[in-house]
Amino acid sequence: MDSLTTEEAYLAMFAFIEKRYRLTTSDDLASFLSDMSLMFSGGTADPALQYDWEEAVSLARAGKVDAMQRLKRN
Repeated sequence: MDSLTTEEAYLAMFAFIEKRYRLTTSDDLASFLSDMSLMFSGGTADPALQYDWEEAVSLARAGKVDAMQRLKRN
């Protein structure tokens, strides 16, 4: 797989979440997609979300994201 730019990765995430929304019609996902929408100014509808995205990219690039599912035993 080729590397994506930060912008391409954002659009891929948007497309992925949008598809999940179409499958589930979740109000939470609809609200999140609204916040993620890009404005003509270049930023997101929710500026805090753009900051969170940039922070997540930095963590992923630094290898500091652990997405491994772990089951806990009682």
